[in-house]
Amino acid sequence: MLMANPATLRNLVKRYETLRSAHARLGTSESSRQLEDVSYTLCVTTGTRTVPDALAAAAVQLRGFPAAGSLGPAPGAAEVQLTA
Repeated sequence: MLMANPATLRNLVKRYETLRSAHARLGTSESSRQLEDVSYTLCVTTGTRTVPDALAAAAVQLRGFPAAGSLGPAPGAAEVQLTA
């Protein structure tokens, strides 16, 4: 299975959440179009057909990758021990 770049996927989810909020506030045809566009892209990127499925798939995929700028290994990642 292909997996999206974690940074790209995080950005899509963040953009979806921002546009969903903006559309709820504004309710314009432009905000609707932008929300539809990012929803479509999120679904294609995650290989799903609905936004709830896309968000769930994104959450599963991103669980294994720490957020940008965070320190430490991803949860469940094996630690490598170096010996001198």
